[in-house]
Amino acid sequence: MDLIIEYDQNLFIWLNNLGNEYFDWFWMLLTNKLFNFLVYSTALIYLFKKIKIKSFISMILFLLILILISDQTSNLFKNYFERLRPCHDEQIFNSMRLVKNSCGGLYSFFSAHASNSFALASFFFFVYYNIIQKKIILFFILASLVSYSRVYIGVHYPLDIITGTFFGFTTGLILFKIWEIRFKKNNFF
Repeated sequence: MDLIIEYDQNLFIWLNNLGNEYFDWFWMLLTNKLFNFLVYSTALIYLFKKIKIKSFISMILFLLILILISDQTSNLFKNYFERLRPCHDEQIFNSMRLVKNSCGGLYSFFSAHASNSFALASFFFFVYYNIIQKKIILFFILASLVSYSRVYIGVHYPLDIITGTFFGFTTGLILFKIWEIRFKKNNFF
């Protein structure tokens, strides 16, 4: 396990130091929760015109449950594993760039940003595919960029991101399937 953590730290330092002050604003925008809220609100508004109101309201409830599960599970993992964020780790702090003004919470494993982003991306991807027959990979591109931004700004290790990605994608898919079964069966689309 120590070898994996050492590799993860080295990969973090390498990726984090690829950053350039010229691009910091871009990565800070992507990591901003308000920016992501606006993107997914726009996606919801578009769907509002495509599905019945009862199905739309249920979708919002499912999205709230999705974020609650994804976010709080990340917090449980952080408190259980107690892996320090890179910006709180004295061993590597002097070898990294911290782009944010503050480091955030104490623990990093796993990334709630990555988990929430991929949970939303997978849910919206499958909703869009089933309702308007289009595969919108932009959701996954955005989720990938948001996730990488956490390494770029110096608050998460790559393993935090990878774990958050898998957990979020799986959670989004499961909740989509439950929502789909519940509402396709009753012809609410």
